[in-house]
Amino acid sequence: MSPDSAVVAKLQEKFAWFAQNAFQEEPLYQALAATVARHADWAALLAAAPPPQRLPLLWLAALQDRVLALVDTGERPALAAYYASAGPARAADAALESHLGEFIERHRAALVHAIATRTTQTNEIGRCAVLWPVLQQLVESTGRRRIALLDVGCSAGLNLGVDRWRYRYLDAASGETLATTPDDRDPRAPEIACRLLAGARPSATAVPEIVSRLGIDLSPVAVDDPAEVRWLRACLWPHDAGRRQRFDAAVAIARTQRWPLATTTDAAASIGDWLDDLPADTLPVVFNSWVLRYFDAGLLRRHVDSLLARVAGRGAAWISAEDPELSRTWWPGMPEAEAAGRGNATSWTVARSDGQGSVAWRLAATSHAHGRWMQWHG
Repeated sequence: MSPDSAVVAKLQEKFAWFAQNAFQEEPLYQALAATVARHADWAALLAAAPPPQRLPLLWLAALQDRVLALVDTGERPALAAYYASAGPARAADAALESHLGEFIERHRAALVHAIATRTTQTNEIGRCAVLWPVLQQLVESTGRRRIALLDVGCSAGLNLGVDRWRYRYLDAASGETLATTPDDRDPRAPEIACRLLAGARPSATAVPEIVSRLGIDLSPVAVDDPAEVRWLRACLWPHDAGRRQRFDAAVAIARTQRWPLATTTDAAASIGDWLDDLPADTLPVVFNSWVLRYFDAGLLRRHVDSLLARVAGRGAAWISAEDPELSRTWWPGMPEAEAAGRGNATSWTVARSDGQGSVAWRLAATSHAHGRWMQWHG
């Protein structure tokens, strides 16, 4: 059954908006989104996805995954010539539209299947450059070094390796290196660079000891499955070679660690079970990053209410890295941050017990969605 014309028109509007606003750093996606916005039948493929997933990023990931799958088998369609992720790439040009149309016609069924069954799972470890100092400050303020870390919406669980990756913090104005992680970390681990905006700087020196790790997801990704890892790679932007290299390095290390991942359809219940099994001397920390936006309104409210009850009553800490507007729905009093006006801004909110049966909030940082820059509020 073909989707309603009004639905398709809204999908075209989404592609047009993304082309204008979301892909300034990715010229191929900018050109592809603008092209799809002009073709109702191409945009209509996205209607196969559940409503919360109907974002151009999913459509583009399905397209790139199909391109990479063909290249892996030795076939090189004309469209692959535009993907830096598939080899030397040409710039988007007048021929792109015809190559895209030909590709869609040949692979429509595979694209629709991916759009209908997959979800965008970027598993961006660049966010760990912000998560690490937030954890350091949490340890310093609580005096509890031993941490149990739960990642909600974990994908392949790469953010569970936050204490394994290497970080370099740069002055955003001068480019000068301000701090790096100690040299005792695995030299094979990816180094993540984060530009610090003017103002406060992370100052905590505590070293968290992560003694327990767990990731939960609707569909956790096995790092030993080449097709699943290819999907995660397809969720990355094709021209961002640095991001792709650190993803590959993180996957290689994750394969040696086998951090536990669990499938769940009820995150709140899974968090409760996890808390029940933790040693008394650990600080439970629940973390999520750019996942709650995919919860429908009712599920989001239930999840947040359940999580805050556990923060207030059981001493867990909740670190949330989400869109500022969404973050304000559970913390209406969240202060405005100058950096929130920058593109792809993320609010890092921390909820802890106030010791009197309620919740104390803190805005720890505002950052780029992939951790490229950070304004520290700590």
